[in-house]
Amino acid sequence: MALDKPYKDVPGTTIFDAEMSRLGYHLNQFCMSLMKPANRERFKADERAYLDEWPMTEEQKQAVLARDLNRCIHLGGNIYFLAKIGATDGRSFQYMAASMTGMTQEEYAQMMLHGGRSPEGNRYLGEKANG
Repeated sequence: MALDKPYKDVPGTTIFDAEMSRLGYHLNQFCMSLMKPANRERFKADERAYLDEWPMTEEQKQAVLARDLNRCIHLGGNIYFLAKIGATDGRSFQYMAASMTGMTQEEYAQMMLHGGRSPEGNRYLGEKANG
């Protein structure tokens, strides 16, 4: 029996639920492995070889190599685990969040300092444009 997931109707939003957890299990385990200095060094020395040690999908591996965090999330990655990739690259969480929005880090910081994104247009896919 499939569960009702009304949150799937929110544009641009991926909820990390049980289904996503299963989908991204090995991707997230890979990310957690980067907490150990020796694993970070192995990853930095040959990213593809290190990724090939994990039973991730090819699409997940390509998303990591491209540092496409939005794709990683779509493929089951959890942002708190994915942050380990950014830390391995010497990037701040703010930099990573900015990259996910298509903004520079400075643009993203200014947006957040001024109250974040406007809620206009970020409602539900099923809503009509003019009310």
